[in-house]
Amino acid sequence: MNRRTAAAKGSDTPSTRDAILDAAERRFAERGFAAVSVREISTEAGLRNQASLYHHFRHKRALYEAVLARGIEPILALVSESAEEAEHEGYGEAFVDRLVVYLADHPHLPRLIQRAALEDRRYLPSAIPRLLRPLYQQGVNVLAERGGSWQPADLPHLATALYQLIFGYFASAALFEAVTQQDPRSQAAVQRQRQFLKAALAKLFASDDPGIDGL
Repeated sequence: MNRRTAAAKGSDTPSTRDAILDAAERRFAERGFAAVSVREISTEAGLRNQASLYHHFRHKRALYEAVLARGIEPILALVSESAEEAEHEGYGEAFVDRLVVYLADHPHLPRLIQRAALEDRRYLPSAIPRLLRPLYQQGVNVLAERGGSWQPADLPHLATALYQLIFGYFASAALFEAVTQQDPRSQAAVQRQRQFLKAALAKLFASDDPGIDGL
């Protein structure tokens, strides 16, 4: 069961609000803000009518922001935990592994974030930076603390590369599947990705890595 959709009282049945958020996350990730109607989301969530949705969210924009915030907040918590563990762990391998597991459990989220940045920001010009910037900034701050020999000027580029390695794998899953004829979201494939990231990041953060200035 999706952990985020468990009702607050501990029931296995999702609350109406969570059912709406789950349906909206799937739809927005697949087609973007403009192409999805409130009616579609209401139907997929199993509501009798749109009025039930508006009882929980004032309008589609508020629903979109709630979907994105719900997905990002646990990642911000993981980043904060990683910062607290900085003295006990090299580049943050446990954090990366937990993040991959989280994204595997919520496969629509990486594509939603990608659409938010590339397409949907035209409809929510202030909300998208407000929701996504903290994730980027916290990530850069952690890299500054444990980035090895990387220069400060390299950190934004390093953050972008790591985003593509971790989030891009899931955001581009449909492309990978079309090319390889294999499901990159399968349990075995995700496990291989976790192993790959552990090896790749160990090399990326090796203490003798010269950074851009040493190339």
